[in-house]
Amino acid sequence: METSLRLRDGGGLRIHAKEKLPLGYNSLLQAHGEIDATTAGAAAPSYLALFVRQFYPKLSANVGVGVQLHNGDDLTYSLRTKKALPFTSNGLLGLNLKGRLFTDKELNPRKRTGAVELAWTVLDFRKGQDVRLKLGYELYDKVPYLQLRENNWTLNAYMDGKWDVRFDM
Repeated sequence: METSLRLRDGGGLRIHAKEKLPLGYNSLLQAHGEIDATTAGAAAPSYLALFVRQFYPKLSANVGVGVQLHNGDDLTYSLRTKKALPFTSNGLLGLNLKGRLFTDKELNPRKRTGAVELAWTVLDFRKGQDVRLKLGYELYDKVPYLQLRENNWTLNAYMDGKWDVRFDM
């Protein structure tokens, strides 16, 4: 199980857990859960999600469908896609195209997200230290962003003033 601590601007500290279970060739079941660590006493999960993801390695793409429950709201369905377009043969520099569609229980669209990212990975930036830099643009919200990842630490900064930090344990 993958666990992380996440701190968001104005959102407090959260404990996030993710488990991936193989379903078959290039497919998996992915479960997420999150607890808001800033609430006193026994906290109920603030986020629960279950996705089935299918990977297409020859296309450098994947598709996922699932359900999620956020802060006790109504159940939401989600469809997500990602396509990588490598610029180099080793895949360390490339362009990512991402999209998501969230619907309500009646499958009426509630929210769309889409992004274009330039991603650059530097292996062994220093001995034992890998660094990844992403410069992206969220198409629907029209917000540029930056992601800097160093081994277990990730910093996301958005040009609308929002930010978050993640530590993978």
